[in-house]
Amino acid sequence: MAMKRIGVLTSGGDAPGMNACVRAVVRTALYHGIECYGIRRGYAGLINGDVVQLNERSVSHTINRGGTILYSARSKEFMTEEGQRKAVSTCKFLGLDGIVVIGGDGTFRGAQALSKYGINVIGIPATIDNDISCTNYCIGFDTAANTAIDCIDKLRDTMQSHERCSVVEVMGRHAGFLAMYVGLAVGATAVLVPEDPFDFEQDVIEKIRRAKLKGFTHFMIVVAEGAGSAADIAKRIKDTIDLDPRVTVLGHIQRGGTPTGRDRVNATKMGYLAVQLLKEGKTNRVVCTREGGYVDVDIEEGLAMKRSVQEMEIDVLDAMTGSISLTDN
Repeated sequence: MAMKRIGVLTSGGDAPGMNACVRAVVRTALYHGIECYGIRRGYAGLINGDVVQLNERSVSHTINRGGTILYSARSKEFMTEEGQRKAVSTCKFLGLDGIVVIGGDGTFRGAQALSKYGINVIGIPATIDNDISCTNYCIGFDTAANTAIDCIDKLRDTMQSHERCSVVEVMGRHAGFLAMYVGLAVGATAVLVPEDPFDFEQDVIEKIRRAKLKGFTHFMIVVAEGAGSAADIAKRIKDTIDLDPRVTVLGHIQRGGTPTGRDRVNATKMGYLAVQLLKEGKTNRVVCTREGGYVDVDIEEGLAMKRSVQEMEIDVLDAMTGSISLTDN
C-alpha cells in the first residue's frame, strides 16, 4: 500500500533535537509526495484529534530549537484499552497510513499498542537519559550532557575558590548514563548511579579522603537522581567527616537549550530513515544507532533488551580518582 498521509508525535519528556527530528520527518515525507500531520501533545492529542498539517514552512528554522513544537504530554487515558481504541479511531478517521513516534520507553510501549490494532508505527529514540537499550545513542543526550558539563565547570570555579565540596544532582531516575558521562567529563571525585549499588564509606568518603591526602582542596560528587538525593548525600558527608558540602540540583535545565550538532544530525538521519521504513511497508520498528551506522529493530525486541553502565567506565573513573582496584593482586 502506498503511503499517502502520515502523522508524527513527540511524547514523554522533551529532549533537545526533537524539533530537528520532526523537521526531518516532515521534509522527507513531502519529498516523497506524502502528506504529513503533526499530532500535538503526544498520545493525548491522538485521542482528541489534536492535529495540524505540516509543510516545509511549518518546520522552517526549528532545527536549532530545543523543546518540541508539537508539545508533549503523558496520557493516563491512553494506557487503557478504551483510550487506545479512541486513538486508533482517530488514525482511521484521518486516514493516517502510518505514525512516527519520537520519545523514550513509554512512547515505544504506546507505539506497540497501536501496532497491535493494525496501525503502522516507527519509533525514534529521544531521551536525555540515553537509556533505550536497543540503540547506542538517543536524541538529546549529547546536548543534556554538555549543558550539565558547562554548569559544573562554572560551579567548580567558585567552589575551588572557597575550597569546598560540591554535590551535584543530574537527571537519571532509573539510569546513570548521563551522570557517569558527565562525571568522567568534569573529573568528578565520585559518581553515584542507580545501576551500581554503592558503599558510602568506600565510594564517597574514602575517595574524598584520598583526594585530600594528595593535596586536593575541592571535591566534586556527581549523583544521578535515582541513586539518591544530593541533599541526603551532602548531609551524610557532613555527618561523617565534618565537611560542609554545597548542593546543586541541575533539574530541568538539562532538558532545554539549543541542540548540539551531534543531536541535530542524528535526529535528521533518524527522521529520514523512519519515513523510509514506512514507505517500505515496515511497522513496529525502532530506528537505532549501532557501531557507527543505523539499523531498525522490532519494538518488542528493543524493549526487552537491557544494558547498564559499562564496567569500563567505572574502572576508568576509579583510575582517574586514584582509587585502588579491588581486583588487582
